[in-house]
Amino acid sequence: MKPLGKTALIVYDGDCIFCQSYVRFARLRDAVGPVELLDARSGDPRVVGFQRQGFDLNEGMLFVFEDRVYHGEEAINLLAILSSSSTLFGWLNRRILSNRTAARLIYPALKLGRRATLKLRGRSLIPADLEPR
Repeated sequence: MKPLGKTALIVYDGDCIFCQSYVRFARLRDAVGPVELLDARSGDPRVVGFQRQGFDLNEGMLFVFEDRVYHGEEAINLLAILSSSSTLFGWLNRRILSNRTAARLIYPALKLGRRATLKLRGRSLIPADLEPR
């Protein structure tokens, strides 16, 4: 697949070790070109904008690609489809989560794992009413 020249955007929870690892290992640049990673806790005004549009960042990461916002299971499904399969992680990710049904069934477990990990690490959920910095 040829890079499109537009910057794709992934909004994820920077306090979640699973989210950090996922976005680091997805390896999208080969397929889509530049990818910006945005920590939902950063105070970036775009995060507030997404929340005002109704996206609950505790219910899922966001992937903004080709002028469309994908949320939660939709986001990981498309990320899996577009990710490189050149590593073991990439191959497994693509093999499993590029299937819409599998992504829909697995995503609730991923969210539960995120919440449990945040709790164990003493971190809070992302506030629903962030203010831009």
